[in-house]
Amino acid sequence: MDYKLVVTIIGLGFVIVEVAFGRFFFAGRSRPRDWVIELIATSALPLLIVPSVLYASAALTDLVAPQARGSLAHLSPWLMFGILLIADDLMQYTWHRMAHSVPGLYRFHRAHHSAEYLSVRCVYRNHLLYYATLPGLWFSGVLLHMGFGPVYATYFIAKMTVIIAAHSSAPWDEKLLRIRWLRPVMWVVVRTISTPSTHSAHHGKHVADGVTHYKGNYGNFLFLWDVLFGTAKITGRRPDAYGLEDIEPSPWWREVLL
Repeated sequence: MDYKLVVTIIGLGFVIVEVAFGRFFFAGRSRPRDWVIELIATSALPLLIVPSVLYASAALTDLVAPQARGSLAHLSPWLMFGILLIADDLMQYTWHRMAHSVPGLYRFHRAHHSAEYLSVRCVYRNHLLYYATLPGLWFSGVLLHMGFGPVYATYFIAKMTVIIAAHSSAPWDEKLLRIRWLRPVMWVVVRTISTPSTHSAHHGKHVADGVTHYKGNYGNFLFLWDVLFGTAKITGRRPDAYGLEDIEPSPWWREVLL
């Protein structure tokens, strides 16, 4: 089965859960502009921008170094997976962190935070140029060209499952965190991968609530990067509100297109 289809099915599963619990449409907080932004981004990014970047980076590699095709296919699958964690996920953590600190770069990421809710609807909610310039995607295209195909499929499914689950408005991790015998396991899980409790803090609106941490918790697949680089905040709670604090709203088209 195609790995993109698998991720689509997983995403739809989380959508169904959110709809069932009345957490998908967000009456009163979801505005018409939100649906426009999400429709454009969720259509263009996974279907156009991401494949285009992967193809372009592979084509450029073939042009510059034609002998590189399949040259790393002999590597251990575990080593390939580890390389992808560095070349793709660590690079995405770095780019995400830069988007919150480098003047001018945040405009390509603000759409992801302008929603006054957290949901699987927000997974691809970004300016089109944010993904087009994502270093990890360009590195992934090179590695795919060099023979990482089968392992990349497994990596992509694992990473996107974590990312989709971390954006879910259904707090699946809350009950797990309350089970006493699971606490040692969840202590490790929360510090290793992104979960709703840690990622929701990144989307919080008011720093004064003691939970919000939009200048940290940047991890996409691995939250471990935040732990290692000192940007982690773990409270086990969710913010009271989501969105942009002290930032003027902008037209929807500026958030995804210009």
